[in-house]
Amino acid sequence: MAGVHGLAAAGLVVLLLAAVAPAFAVDYTVGDTSGWSSGVDYDTWAKSKTFSVGDSLVFQYSMMHTVAEVSSADYSACSASNSIQSYSDQNTKIALTKPGTRYFICGTSGHCSGGMKLAVTVSAAAATTPTPAASSSPPSTATPATPSSDPGMDTPSSTPDATTTPPTTTTTTKSTGSTGGASGSEARSVMGLLVGAVGLAMMG
Repeated sequence: MAGVHGLAAAGLVVLLLAAVAPAFAVDYTVGDTSGWSSGVDYDTWAKSKTFSVGDSLVFQYSMMHTVAEVSSADYSACSASNSIQSYSDQNTKIALTKPGTRYFICGTSGHCSGGMKLAVTVSAAAATTPTPAASSSPPSTATPATPSSDPGMDTPSSTPDATTTPPTTTTTTKSTGSTGGASGSEARSVMGLLVGAVGLAMMG
């Protein structure tokens, strides 16, 4: 039974991992159908999403725009002069590899101040959630405590000691002769059947 419980727990962990796995590879198209362009409220867009480590941002834009990843200070100042990374391929995919806040602006003059700026807060990957489920499997393996049926097996063997009462009947065998001996053996066989029945019931 413990083996069956272990297999069931392992199967549950696999299912949980399969359910969580898709959350690691979410590609968010910045601005959705509007893309990376002027006239989009990127603050509202970002607040409606949950970004985790493993996700990616996809910037789709025309040649009039660029994508510049900048520091928090440069984000506030709309300055791309000290950008961390700068892209102009019109289809930029940026992986979110660690938790924290990342800042992006359009490097074209005037576009950032016009609203083309995006701050994304990245949370730790949800990979930590499956581990509690995996840690719940040891209790199922602890079910080998079910060999508590062994103590039940001990009690039937201890009860035959209670059948030491026949020695009291052996005193009668001296007075009654061989007939008393026959009745003593019958009592032993009856007690043996009772003990066997109790043992079977406890095992069941």
